[in-house]
Amino acid sequence: MNVWIAIALTVVGCYAVKLAGLLVPAGALERPLVRRLAALLPVALLAALTAQQTFSTGSALVVDARAAGLAAAGLALLLRAPFLVVVAAAVVVTAGVRALGG
Repeated sequence: MNVWIAIALTVVGCYAVKLAGLLVPAGALERPLVRRLAALLPVALLAALTAQQTFSTGSALVVDARAAGLAAAGLALLLRAPFLVVVAAAVVVTAGVRALGG
């Protein structure tokens, strides 16, 4: 029963956030600071998620094959490789390091 209460509260909370976003006046959204934040916030959140998923296991800080894959992806991005090549480089390097026991 507690799970259903949590689900119901989540549904209500999501609807309230969506409704609050629709009630914001258009003039407030056109301010330069708000526009700049709206452009930068997704990038910052994605970078934080990537770092958290790469360098942590549970509550421990680790450097393993995932870090090598991230480095390979970063190098591919610096070389302006297409997105699929970046992902493939990360996958191949991560798998290779894991196969070698790293």
